[in-house]
Amino acid sequence: MELLTATHLQAIEHTKVKIFEDIDQYLGEQEIPRTYQEYISDRKHYIEQIWVNIWLNKATNKISRTEKKAFLSNQGYEVEGIDRKIINSLFRNELREYKPFHVLDWLNETYLNNDSSWGQRYEYARNHYLMKLEEEQIEETKESLKNQLKEQSRELINKNQHLYYVHLRYEMAKQLQKDFQTRKKYIETHSYRYEDQLKQKGSLRKEDYQTIHDFLYELTGNIEQTIYWGKNNVEYESYYYIYERLINDYVFDHISKIIYQELSNDGMTHFEELANEKLTVREYKKNMANDLAMLAKQYFLMIQEERIDDLLALLTKSFDPFEHLTIFENDLKERERKRAEELAEIQRQKEEEARILADIFKHEYSPSYSPSTKYILHVGETNTGKTFQALQRMKEAESGLYLAPLRLLALEVFEKLNSEGVPCSLKTGEEEKDVNDSKHLSSTVEMFHEKDTYEVIVIDEAQMIADKDRGFSWYKAITKANAKEVHIVGSKNLKKMILQLLEDANIEVHEYKRDIPLEVEDKPFNIKNTKKGDALVCFSRRRVLETASKLQNEGHKVSLIYGSMPPETRKKQMQQFIEGDTTTIVSTDAIGMGLNLPIQRIIFLENDKFDGTRRRRLTSQEVKQIAGRAGRKGIYDIGKVAFTKDIKVMKRLLFDEDQPVHTFAIAPTNTVFERFQRYSRDLQTFFDIWDKFDSPKGTKKSTLAEERALYETIQDTEIEVRMPMMELYGFLHLPFSSNEPILVKQWKKTMYAIVNGQDLPDPVYNKSDTLEDLELSYKVIGLHLLFLYRLEQRTEATYWERIREGLTDEIHENLKSNVKTYTKTCKQCGKQLPWDYDFQICGNCYYRRVKKRQQG
Repeated sequence: MELLTATHLQAIEHTKVKIFEDIDQYLGEQEIPRTYQEYISDRKHYIEQIWVNIWLNKATNKISRTEKKAFLSNQGYEVEGIDRKIINSLFRNELREYKPFHVLDWLNETYLNNDSSWGQRYEYARNHYLMKLEEEQIEETKESLKNQLKEQSRELINKNQHLYYVHLRYEMAKQLQKDFQTRKKYIETHSYRYEDQLKQKGSLRKEDYQTIHDFLYELTGNIEQTIYWGKNNVEYESYYYIYERLINDYVFDHISKIIYQELSNDGMTHFEELANEKLTVREYKKNMANDLAMLAKQYFLMIQEERIDDLLALLTKSFDPFEHLTIFENDLKERERKRAEELAEIQRQKEEEARILADIFKHEYSPSYSPSTKYILHVGETNTGKTFQALQRMKEAESGLYLAPLRLLALEVFEKLNSEGVPCSLKTGEEEKDVNDSKHLSSTVEMFHEKDTYEVIVIDEAQMIADKDRGFSWYKAITKANAKEVHIVGSKNLKKMILQLLEDANIEVHEYKRDIPLEVEDKPFNIKNTKKGDALVCFSRRRVLETASKLQNEGHKVSLIYGSMPPETRKKQMQQFIEGDTTTIVSTDAIGMGLNLPIQRIIFLENDKFDGTRRRRLTSQEVKQIAGRAGRKGIYDIGKVAFTKDIKVMKRLLFDEDQPVHTFAIAPTNTVFERFQRYSRDLQTFFDIWDKFDSPKGTKKSTLAEERALYETIQDTEIEVRMPMMELYGFLHLPFSSNEPILVKQWKKTMYAIVNGQDLPDPVYNKSDTLEDLELSYKVIGLHLLFLYRLEQRTEATYWERIREGLTDEIHENLKSNVKTYTKTCKQCGKQLPWDYDFQICGNCYYRRVKKRQQG
């Protein structure tokens, strides 16, 4: 308890000091002396409380918790396991009665009946108070005078701002010249070590910069450490920070002295007389710190606008502030004149650009249609016979055109019409089949040509008008179709858009509803419950093959459908299912586009898909499009739908009201290119113009992402130089998978052959029997056929079509024989994984990757 005793003594002494301070404050404020009894009467409450407050606070703060518990234990308290706050509260309560110091008794002993001592205390307190009051008044006056000097300084700064600036301007010119004479230029590299990532690249050259602003972002070659949110950061030093510090230092060290020397002598003299001291430059700078900092910032902004040549020209003359002020004002006027010219030129360029954009694009994307054309709109749910009804009318017509979203559908209609005695030709980007005496044509929508005339045109899957990359083909077909009747087939949400698009045209609307209801199963689907008539849907080729392998190994006969599968192979796989050779289908969402199959149940193995940018949940329209393939009139009178998870959410998406299509996609047309070529024949300039063009309300521009990426591979080569722009764009627009490096390489090689007048190089394809190599070989030959048909080399195309047909047979046989052995393996270590494993690498490889990242 020694600490408690020592603390008690300290509290007594501290209390006495506080009482004496209170007495001096009380007496000092009195003009007429007050007696001791009057003091006690006025300050009794304070005197009674001061001891308790000081004692309790000192003891609580200085005594440790252990000693507090020991003290309380001696007082008979149980302290083990008691909360800290309760311990402190008990301790303070006990200390209130511990050896109290009777302040009033102590004061009475000192001053009661001792008027002499009390009187001396009054004299001391009063004199000290008056002296302190006088000092405070002097300080207030000094502050007032400092504020007056500050106001004078501000007036001088406002009046002579440019005059002070020319001093700094001249100094910065000298610094700039020194940097150009002695400093090196640095560029960043990609070295592993941070300190080695800078490389010298000659000396700094003034010719490389117009303004100081341009120069300030050059690197000095030094690395500096900064602290941001308590963390040390390393970054490359630039001249920006160096010149910012130089200007700040110059304003505080030199310009402040110039202002100080120009201040009113009266104000300085008054300050010296009152304070009995001189206002030093150091004190003056401290008083003006905020104003000087703001001036430095302003000068730093001003110096950045200076032209390098103007600054360096100052060094040819000796420094005279007034002469340099005239030079600066002339430079400033010249700079403002040039800026006005530049702004005027920018405005002129904007106006010219707006005129060019209007000339190129105006009215191009406004709908145009013949008033004599009748439009028949077929809208409704999937699998309701919309396309069938439209094709029936086309078959009856003297001439007709069917426009499909996929080669497979174009091929299906081509074969259907010919088998039913209606001669029909076929035209897609990769194949053309002319049938004698045919007046009907089945083609992909991209092959549409507005100058061709037919009695009936059928445009299938017209909701694709909203697709950001392909949608313009549907827009062009719908608005520029040259026929007596145009049948537009699409989903229910298309209706409002088409009615708005065609406005006052002669439109007849047919709405279709399913005869076969859809029924959603309540329980999550398990692959063990797969049965005849099921179609299992997932969203990648890899997952299709893994699922098909799983089913085949469990005794199911399976057909496969996925997007990169050749149409001919896809047709054979479908035919197997239709004829009963297989009992189930495993497919991607390709099954949702116009494929009518005897499916009883659609099963969604996944509820989300990767759309090229991110993985996202399926939209309501996507769920409807796929699920609508369930049920077949006369075979399955109820279409069933199953999900593996989130059944309530997916069911709501299936039966939600369709969101209307609000916008349609637009893309460059031949007319746009023709108008553009009045101004330029450079394709990069066209892409820039396309970006600046604001598409009309209700439309969205195609990104032209694939065309741009392909263009970058041949930009500034002889291909671009020697080939007309419109022709080059046509080749950029060929429908092939440009994310396959081997196809891009083949495309470039063929393009070089075309511009050099050589025979097209034969496609180099892999003769391996693996499924991946066979499918890639199919794409390689397909790209070659795109070139052959575009260049009207039909005889050569016939040969390569036969080669490709052989490949489709091999792919079909491979799917029949080898899918069973397909296994899911880790892409890194090759370890076999479960068929329904959600990731492409195993857990061990994933954690090793995470550990490597954490280790830097």
